[in-house]
Amino acid sequence: MAAAMRRVRYQVAASLDGFIATPDGKPDWIPHDPDIDFAALFAQFDTFLLGRRTFEAMGGQGQTPGIKTVVVSRTLKAADHPGVTVIADRLAEAVTALKAQPGKDIWLFGGGELFRSLASLGLVDRVEVALVPVLLGAGVPLAPPPFDRTRLKLDGHRLYKKSGIMLLEYAVERSRKP
Repeated sequence: MAAAMRRVRYQVAASLDGFIATPDGKPDWIPHDPDIDFAALFAQFDTFLLGRRTFEAMGGQGQTPGIKTVVVSRTLKAADHPGVTVIADRLAEAVTALKAQPGKDIWLFGGGELFRSLASLGLVDRVEVALVPVLLGAGVPLAPPPFDRTRLKLDGHRLYKKSGIMLLEYAVERSRKP
């Protein structure tokens, strides 16, 4: 019996109007909530999957203890970023191979465009949105157009009362072949 493949989980904070970042990328709109257990959240993953812009916004750092960092970019050079795996082409094959490796789930960490690309390839397994009670009016969209229709099934939720953040957890429904 084959081992189960690791899941790619798009775990992201989003404003009520659907943005995952402000136009300038500042996270000052996301409130601190002491009830959110970030240690438990991080313990579910051993791989971060990032787009280049998210990677650069994080300071180009890939050295998180116990976490493998994988960046999808056609412009970054792997030699310039030791300790980081760079996927420059053949995205579907590379992510499928990553999912087949033993380990914990893979955190698709930011990057609406990377989310769109992976979702269109059928490589995103879960969409987990921490809905923040703020309207930003502009910024980086959760699902940038053009985005293929993707059916989701709610399988978990939690309200963080101190901040008003609502975590919504969805499984991506795979299309059924006739």
